[in-house]
Parts: sequence; structure tokens; C-alpha cells
Amino acid sequence: MKKSILALSLLASFALAAEINIYSARHYDADTQLYKLFEAKTGIKVNATQAKGGELIKKLEVEGDSSVADLFITADAGNFYTAKKKGVLQSVKSQTLEKIVPAQYRDAEGYWFAISKRARIIAYDKRNFDPSIIKNYQDLTKPELKGKLLIRSATAGYNTSLLASIIESEGVDAASKWAKGTLANLARDPKGGDRDQAKAIFAGEGQVAVMNTYYIGLMLNSPKPEDVEVAKILGVIFPNQDNRGTHVNISGIALTKASKNKENAIKFMEFMVSPEAQKILAGINYEYPVNTAVEPSDTIKAFGKFKEDSTPLYKSVEKISEAVKIFDMAGWK
Repeated sequence: MKKSILALSLLASFALAAEINIYSARHYDADTQLYKLFEAKTGIKVNATQAKGGELIKKLEVEGDSSVADLFITADAGNFYTAKKKGVLQSVKSQTLEKIVPAQYRDAEGYWFAISKRARIIAYDKRNFDPSIIKNYQDLTKPELKGKLLIRSATAGYNTSLLASIIESEGVDAASKWAKGTLANLARDPKGGDRDQAKAIFAGEGQVAVMNTYYIGLMLNSPKPEDVEVAKILGVIFPNQDNRGTHVNISGIALTKASKNKENAIKFMEFMVSPEAQKILAGINYEYPVNTAVEPSDTIKAFGKFKEDSTPLYKSVEKISEAVKIFDMAGWK
């Protein structure tokens, strides 16, 4: 009888261990496919809770050690910087992750790792705009662009991370000049997401926008004809090719401090950078793979090859608080 109880107890323990709980700010079909594939390969059940990145960080902070979350997935390295500062993550030592994920796209202490890359490019209207006047991010401050520029708000993580990268690479003065100059050139108050900037270009509200490449890829392959029509008129400029390179942000993954299923969680982290997972991220979501053994999708390849900013993201995101102050001082909304 005692042996039977012990056996049942061990089975129950295994059943509890054979799962992972993910707090994810991502909301894509590709992710659902990845969860199912991981479950099929390992027998480990994936439970996912979705919300915005900032909300999930707050949730992890409030829940503390009682949190059920094993993994935190979100976009923008700035979110991982915040989560690390809040003490809701723990470091991971994995030869697989360290070998596959380039050093510039992971935390120096192993608190987070990129699973995909997103180039922050300049899109333009191929119908009526001459792209030759833009070669660098700083060119967005040129007087020729007055009333033509479209962009998200200053509170958007992609924008604060971009400005932080300018601070890291070019200094505070250059960053302040960029914030003031771009504000002066806006066609309208900054608002909406990257898709909204693309639609505003199509509607003639502006001619140039700061965007992530994968949004253009998603729109080009959208089942909605109107999205495809918008995306087809967009040209892509990779800024700063003669100097530091184009700013690249990430989607990434981190192990939570409260994780109760650490071993299984790390298996999932390693799975996410495997060739089969990377092909799904690149092929369905049109993101750049972090695994160099995997090619970008044909859609993204068509934008052309480009030089990436080699400044480690963990360094540039340390300047985010300073970036927010610069935006505020410049009068951004």
C-alpha cells in the first residue's frame, strides 16, 4: 500500500513538473504553433497568459515568489531591462543559448535572450518621395522633411530604445538634436502603431515613417487586400550603413525568478532558438532569425542585406531613462 501511494505521488509530481507557464506579450499565430510543436516534441504542456509587457512585469512584481510564471516573453529590450531591475528574472547559464544568440542580442549576465530581431528602419512612399536625402537617423531632422514625418509616440518602447541607442553611440547632444528635429518635422502628432504609420503614408498624411520591418512583411502577406495595397507602396531605407549600422531591437525570452519548472523552462528557451522554431518565427511572422543557420523569409530578404548596429542592446537600454527625459524636454507626446 505504501509503495502504491509513493508511486502515485511520484507520478503526480512528474505530471506537475511536465509543464511550463509563460507570461507573454506576444500575440501571434506563430507563437501558438511553437507551443504546440514544443508540446509534441517534449510532452511538456505549455500554458500561456497574454498581456502587454509592462502589465506582465507589474504582475510578476506583485506576485513575487508565488507567481506561477516560469518564462517571460516580450518585445523590446527595454522591457527586459526594466524586468531585470525589478528583480523578477533570474540568470540562465546555457551553452546552447550562448552559442546561438549573438552577444549583442542577449544580456551579459544571462537574464534575457533574443528569440528574433526587428530592424528599426525608415519607410517611405515610393510614389512621390526621393529616398536619397535619407541615409542616417539624423537625416530625419532635415528641414526638407518638415510636415512629412510619421512616428509612434515617445512612450513607445521601440522609440525610447532607438533614442537610447543614439545616446549610446553618438552622445546626449546628438540624441537631443534628433528628438527636437524629428518633432519639428512631424506631419501630425505621434500616435498609433507601426501599421498606422504605414496607412497614413498611403493616405497621403506623410511620406516617411520610422517602422519595424516585420510589420511591412505581415502587411505584404496579409489576407486583407487593403493591407497588401498599403505595404506595396512602401520603400525601405536601412539607416547608418556608412557608420554604426541600423538599430535592431528584439523579441526575447527570460526565466522568471519565481519559476517552479526551471529545467523544462530552459528547454523551451533553447527550443525557441532551434532551427525549426526560428524558421517558424521567420516564415510566419517575418522577423529576422537570431540563429544564423536560418535564412530570413523571402519577403524580408527582398528588402536587402544591411549592416546591423553592433552595440550590445544591454548597454544601450541602460540609457532609456535618459532617453525618456530627452523626449520630455523636447516636448514630445
